[in-house]
Amino acid sequence: MNKIGRKTILLCSLLIISAFMLSLLYWLAPNNQQQPLNSTDQSISNIEPSNNSKNSNSVNKLDAHFNSASQMDTEIDCKLEFNASQHLIVNEQTRNCFEYFISQHGERSIDEIRQNFQLYIAKAFQTSQQQQILALWSRYLDYRQALSKLQGQQPAQESYQYFQAIFDSMHDLKQRFFSNPEIEGLFGTEDVYQQYTLDRMRILENNALDAAAKAKQLQQRFEQLPQDWQDNLKDLSKLDDLHALTAQIKARHGSAQELRDMRVSLVGEAATQRLEQLDQQRSDWKQRVQSYLDERKTIVDSNMSTSAKDQAIQKIKSQQFQSTQEQQRLQTFETVYDQGGNLPFSN
Repeated sequence: MNKIGRKTILLCSLLIISAFMLSLLYWLAPNNQQQPLNSTDQSISNIEPSNNSKNSNSVNKLDAHFNSASQMDTEIDCKLEFNASQHLIVNEQTRNCFEYFISQHGERSIDEIRQNFQLYIAKAFQTSQQQQILALWSRYLDYRQALSKLQGQQPAQESYQYFQAIFDSMHDLKQRFFSNPEIEGLFGTEDVYQQYTLDRMRILENNALDAAAKAKQLQQRFEQLPQDWQDNLKDLSKLDDLHALTAQIKARHGSAQELRDMRVSLVGEAATQRLEQLDQQRSDWKQRVQSYLDERKTIVDSNMSTSAKDQAIQKIKSQQFQSTQEQQRLQTFETVYDQGGNLPFSN
């Protein structure tokens, strides 16, 4: 897998472990009855006209026939590859091809998706290639059908144990339907990232560790990733860890020293000093805004005339927030305050 492809997968799947749970929720069981297949033509990557009337628009016309309504402006993502021995190379592109057709569910029935995929393969690939593709496609559909049953086995929980159990069950399913090389090709990148995310959850939920120890273990786990993954995830991963650990410390009213030790363990001394400067800036801003809103309320509740109130408020605003940028930022806090909402201070 090249670096660009891996980077794309990482950035798309990021977020959260719940990303892989989405696949459990939307799939409906496919019909087990296979449609008959008529096999013709050649690989779409090496397609050759069978007569002089074909031109460069042939592939686009092929896409238009098999795309669903929501896919009309897209090209069918089926960049399937074969090696020198004409064996299917099972990789992320193979899975992308399968999922492109599966994503039509809701606009088309499972039977229509199954039949259209078979017809597309028949038109785009040689007979020997079709057989390999469709054999794997059939097992992939069976896997997706079995996958849909996992979610209903127990209520969803936001915990490491729950998601690890789901991940292990998914792995067991994969071994039922695919060989190890197929699993690596179809799910390798996803599995590595999901296990990394689960390990982060396990560390963060370990109440036997203080924040600094968690930060150290998170950094050690991060360093176990391949170097190109580290390059892609470095800033985002550390930001997530900082947010999670900071929230834990504040939730239990941890000390400033505990917060500092965690930051030093995770991002180093220099970055910790910059974070502390940012904390001070945020604290100063919070105090200034709160002081202004208190004075503003005193004026509003006074017996002054409306025009006098407006002048007094504008005066203290100009005195305490001199730049246009600060006054524009302050306006957001005033609006939220007047509407009775929670003031949007950064934590």
